[in-house]
Amino acid sequence: MKHNKKKRNIIGAAAAAALFALVLAAGIGSRVRDRAEASGILSRLFNIEETLTGKSYTCEFYSNDGNKFMTVKGNKVNIKGNKVKEYDVSSDGDESKKYSLSSIITITVDGKQIESCGTTVLFAQKGLTPDLSFDPESLEEIDSEADSIGDNAYIANIVNKYKNFFGKPVVAVIQSQLGDPICAYSGNKVYWENCENLPKTTKLVIDKKVLYIHRANFQIIDSSLIE
Repeated sequence: MKHNKKKRNIIGAAAAAALFALVLAAGIGSRVRDRAEASGILSRLFNIEETLTGKSYTCEFYSNDGNKFMTVKGNKVNIKGNKVKEYDVSSDGDESKKYSLSSIITITVDGKQIESCGTTVLFAQKGLTPDLSFDPESLEEIDSEADSIGDNAYIANIVNKYKNFFGKPVVAVIQSQLGDPICAYSGNKVYWENCENLPKTTKLVIDKKVLYIHRANFQIIDSSLIE
């Protein structure tokens, strides 16, 4: 009896998922689909995932204070985390081992490799370009106080200075590890996902184009907050 009930629950859940998929595919309830895409629900439910393998990407390398020192482009780009073996000894003297991700990533560009450790790297899918790249020298002229998004909101003030560049409802500002702005993107649908197999890497999806952010900070700001 319990087995039949469990089986019916599984069938019911599968049918509901199938119906939801048909509704999305048929374009019925476009508002529901748009919300699902914007929040990343579709990516998690149906494993819709943009991977670097076989995709054209621009890889930009930055110092801790946001100065770009290298750009690499390729038609087939991939990044891979490297596992390291760690040993642990219990209070009883028993030794155990486990594997964890190291800080080193291996970047493969058209068959050639780059080993990177500790550097900020942005991987932008072909067709995705920032609305604005911040010049480190020009930032010195910007007052660090702002009237929007809280008092003394440094990033908000910088974006506010260039607000005419952004005509879309969301602005994503990418910062270096020390908090210096690197660039800004805008989009109608923006969401982020953690990359479980890559150390300190976040996947940012901007209007269905992918930006992988390795060792950097970012803010996603509603344009309505930028006065």
